[in-house]
Amino acid sequence: MQSEAILVGLILSGDYSTPAVVAVASVGNTLGAVINWALGRGIERFRNRRWFPASPEKLEKARNWYHRYGKWSLLLSWLPIGGDAITVIAGVLREPLPTFLLLVFIGKGARYLVLAAATHGLL
Repeated sequence: MQSEAILVGLILSGDYSTPAVVAVASVGNTLGAVINWALGRGIERFRNRRWFPASPEKLEKARNWYHRYGKWSLLLSWLPIGGDAITVIAGVLREPLPTFLLLVFIGKGARYLVLAAATHGLL
């Protein structure tokens, strides 16, 4: 929730353009999700290591969930709980980067647009 607080603070200060603040927050948050995607792409090779963070059962459950809801679940990547996991699983399952970027940007951008509208009293 830190990025949301900063976004609201910058908007309320009146020193910054709301569209610019929303754009920067959306791009920055999307780029952060790319790190998760990249980690997902590379972590699978360590699945047989003792320290691997997910059991084979949990990994299979996550795979099944992602296959069920597909790439469209990336629109929910903005969620504070579970959003990061979706972006990691997208990497593990080799979601193409262009599709990943578009859907994550839409989801995260929509969150910041709604927050900006609420800050301006439009909602």
